[in-house]
Amino acid sequence: MARPRISRFSSLFALTGALFLSTTLSADDNTTQNIEATVEPVHALAMHGEPAYGPDFPHFDYVNPEAPKGGRLRLAVRSNGYDTFNPFIVRGIYAAGIRTYLYDTLLASSADEPFSAYGLIAESIETPEDRSYVIYNLRPEARFHDGHPITADDVAFTFNLLMEEGHPGIKNYYAEVEEVTVLSEHRVRFDFGETSNRELPLILGQMEILPQHYWQDREFGKQGLTPPLGSGPYRIGEFEAGRFVTYERAKDYWAADLPVRQGRFNFDLIRIDYYTDETVILEAFKAGEYDYRMETSAKNWATAYSGDRFASGQIITEAIEHQRPAGMQAFVFNTRRDKFSDPRVREAIGYAFDFDWANRNLFHDQYERSTSFFENSELASSGLPEGRELEILERYRDQLPDDVFTERYAPPSTEGDRTLRDNLRKAMALLQEAGYQIRGGTMVHRETGEPLSFEFLLHQKAFERIVLPFKNNLERLGMEVDVRLVDTNQYVERVQSFDFDIVTMRIPQSDSPGNEQWNYWHSSVADVKGSGNYAGIQDPVVDELVKLVIQAPDRESLVTRTHALDRVLLHGHYVVPQWYLAVDRIAYWSFLERPSTTPKNGVDVDNWWYGN
Repeated sequence: MARPRISRFSSLFALTGALFLSTTLSADDNTTQNIEATVEPVHALAMHGEPAYGPDFPHFDYVNPEAPKGGRLRLAVRSNGYDTFNPFIVRGIYAAGIRTYLYDTLLASSADEPFSAYGLIAESIETPEDRSYVIYNLRPEARFHDGHPITADDVAFTFNLLMEEGHPGIKNYYAEVEEVTVLSEHRVRFDFGETSNRELPLILGQMEILPQHYWQDREFGKQGLTPPLGSGPYRIGEFEAGRFVTYERAKDYWAADLPVRQGRFNFDLIRIDYYTDETVILEAFKAGEYDYRMETSAKNWATAYSGDRFASGQIITEAIEHQRPAGMQAFVFNTRRDKFSDPRVREAIGYAFDFDWANRNLFHDQYERSTSFFENSELASSGLPEGRELEILERYRDQLPDDVFTERYAPPSTEGDRTLRDNLRKAMALLQEAGYQIRGGTMVHRETGEPLSFEFLLHQKAFERIVLPFKNNLERLGMEVDVRLVDTNQYVERVQSFDFDIVTMRIPQSDSPGNEQWNYWHSSVADVKGSGNYAGIQDPVVDELVKLVIQAPDRESLVTRTHALDRVLLHGHYVVPQWYLAVDRIAYWSFLERPSTTPKNGVDVDNWWYGN
């Protein structure tokens, strides 16, 4: 697709109400003009159906609009640090929190709907029924932190800059934009050309808007640790790369009174500390070094949250149910490696992972096994394909394994009568089918003599206790397996460069899958550094199913098409599924308070406030 071009022109006549006839149209193109003239501006968009909140809504239902402003919130991350404040490029590790706190977007999403977005920088949106274009009408009061107004020029500049110099994932996300046109100071239009992608007006609304007057004379990829100019609820305060970063609430924040910001971003100061050790970071929380923690370790949750401060109520622990899709956490194969190019080899390796043993002995039976890339949602496939899903898959029957149509996907289990010995026997049979055999106790390829050897790449030491039993089982099959633990920065660089054999990765999903699926699975990004296609999938059927998901005209079609994509991915054995949890395990000091309602997407500390 050609690079989108930016054009600018002034209106030939005054705006009448909120309607505007674009002068890019020829004077005699009455049909197109009439169509555009019927497009009424709206306060919000839903991916399918209507937004839950009307044009006069005062605030989201899951916030406390009376929450006091003030106090501080201390958070922590486990990482070796950061080396940039630019989150929009592939180079470097950016500071935690910067995209949330420093920048505003055109639209703000609701956390209790599948995918609806409401005006933030954009006061209203105009898009026709086919969503072939979108016009954002910007709020005149929108400002950057230096007082400079946010204009349509800034929106167009941001888009062009990201497409030219931004992260490849961003470029893929917005690839179907054909043209962006500045219509007036507070009015900008995006045209999408020949596409059935109804999501584009929504995902463009997620774009953080950058100040043209700040960036036009700076090198975008070389900003490093110079704090950039933003427009969001916070400014960057004190920081020390590798140790901490702070965000100071913008007391003159232009959007503070908007419905989408009521009850949110209440702390005067947010500090995020960096730790390199899991044990140290947990002990620091219990010692009062930071205030809020979401626990990801089942062992910690079962054994570490006890003592006087918990008994007295100084520290509160809660497991709060959520309804968001869990996505897929898994061991991900790099199929760019020849050794993993055969799905039978990948499937065989999966038979050596004993989740049921790990859940009993390591996780205190807290987890459920993942059986879908869209786990914990109606988007997850199940059983055998039928109805409309079967009709979709029948188009590709000669390109798909028979199992897609004849076997319900289920990862190997050792529950009931099934034992690990049975699973390893099945793995051996698959390896033999794939051309492997045992020679001198080592699994080698029958023709080349190459041993089946590979490495698990980790950046969390706590994961060794999960991987080492898996390694032992694989070695019983004659495989040569290493486990390599590296620091976070090296891990990120190797993953972005696809320099790994197997990694543990969580592939998140929303309740409204769309353009991000292209970045996860499409062949065109399999070799693009920094893309989300970690497995290196290059399958024309997957490509077609991704397009179908993106082009789904309604919710029913979206669910059906996602089932088909999910099923094909599962039977491709690109990952060994791990586990999921349908609750957020949180611990926090009692001076923090939270709203009484938790949205569908789960806990969000940016809705909390500093209490007594």
